[in-house]
Amino acid sequence: MSILAIELSINEKLFLRNPQRTALGRKILRHSVMMIDELGIEQFNFRRLAGRINSTEASVYRYFENKQLLLVYLVNWYWEWMKFRIDMRTTHIGDPREKLKVAISCIVDTAKRDAKITFIDEDVLHRIVVAEGTKAYHNKEVDAQNKDGFFISYKSLCQKIADIILENNPGFPYPRALASNLLEMANNHIYFAEHLPRLTEVNGEGDVLKQVEELLVYFAWKMLFCNNEGRLNGNAGMP
Repeated sequence: MSILAIELSINEKLFLRNPQRTALGRKILRHSVMMIDELGIEQFNFRRLAGRINSTEASVYRYFENKQLLLVYLVNWYWEWMKFRIDMRTTHIGDPREKLKVAISCIVDTAKRDAKITFIDEDVLHRIVVAEGTKAYHNKEVDAQNKDGFFISYKSLCQKIADIILENNPGFPYPRALASNLLEMANNHIYFAEHLPRLTEVNGEGDVLKQVEELLVYFAWKMLFCNNEGRLNGNAGMP
């Protein structure tokens, strides 16, 4: 099934015209991802984007009011894509621990390119989320934006992971906290490995994604399956 046939649902308040539904809108998304990755969100602007796509600034502004909302849109698209991949990869898995392990793999490896999606390069978008993603909600407008539902995709993603956590340990008191921490840790330690290596044991010269996945699994298993003495319960050994 083509991803385009199941258009990812993004809060309509983030855009003036749905960019997923027009050729120009998809072009704006594709090239904005490439340019934000190249320049950073601070140096990126609609004038430069318009020049890249051989269009006008006015045409870009017909889709997005400003670059901050475009960034929030792209981060929301990423969260929805991650949620979709978790759904697809866990649908037929009955064992809760295997389901959680697969979900963690998706958290880390959402960057894998899907050839059916021509207007978003997930590899590049993943780099943007790692480097710039927190800017979508670490800002002075976060409370007002939250009331407008800008972060419902993130909340829904966290709830999905929290539900899988509770399948594994129904008595665990902090499922949403653990879910959001797993998501944040994934991005933080990829970033640390590349830029601030003394803040992590992840080796930036090795397979970073594999190491981060192992890190998240270690933390999740210790939190969910260890007894008071710190020993793994029963057959809940590290996968």
